Amino acid sequence: MKEPIKLLVVQALPDEYTPTPLPGATVEHVYTGVGKVNATFRLTEAIYRVHPDVVLNVGTAGTTKHRLGDIVLCTQFIDRDMRVLADFGVTWQLNTGESLKAFPWKWNLPTDGCCNTGDSFVTDASGVEGDVVDMEAFAQAQVCMELNIPFMAIKYVTDLIGQNSVKHWEDKLADARRDLETFFVTQIG
Repeated sequence: MKEPIKLLVVQALPDEYTPTPLPGATVEHVYTGVGKVNATFRLTEAIYRVHPDVVLNVGTAGTTKHRLGDIVLCTQFIDRDMRVLADFGVTWQLNTGESLKAFPWKWNLPTDGCCNTGDSFVTDASGVEGDVVDMEAFAQAQVCMELNIPFMAIKYVTDLIGQNSVKHWEDKLADARRDLETFFVTQIG
């Protein structure tokens, strides 16, 4: 009998909790808190406790390219705070596309989404790169790459950058939980 995959699901806040009943997996959830420092610390702590085979970030995001309610699978990550230091050799882009081979499920989504991470809630659309924006995924991707653990993120679009406010994100959390749960139950093969 094949051993189940140890899946660590990472979310910033308990308000973003989504059941992830993936076949053939034992699932453990961890909440990191908001921001890259919290994400780095709490994810690293959880990795050493759980020893996962793969790590999946599931959460909410803003966008300039998609519609409210869209679900985006991300394997590319940008750190918008560190981008200005690119000339000094600072890593500000990561690609975890090779990780997809370690996730045995069919996601029924494009797998090349780009998540733009920074330590601020983005309200101005000018200069925003990527498909979605959040405050944790780049840091989580970097931790996983350093520890050689496959990583990707699934993001639910709760707000349109430049058109909605933090209040709109709060209002869409219930929709995000419901629609992500439906996605995991009905779309994953």
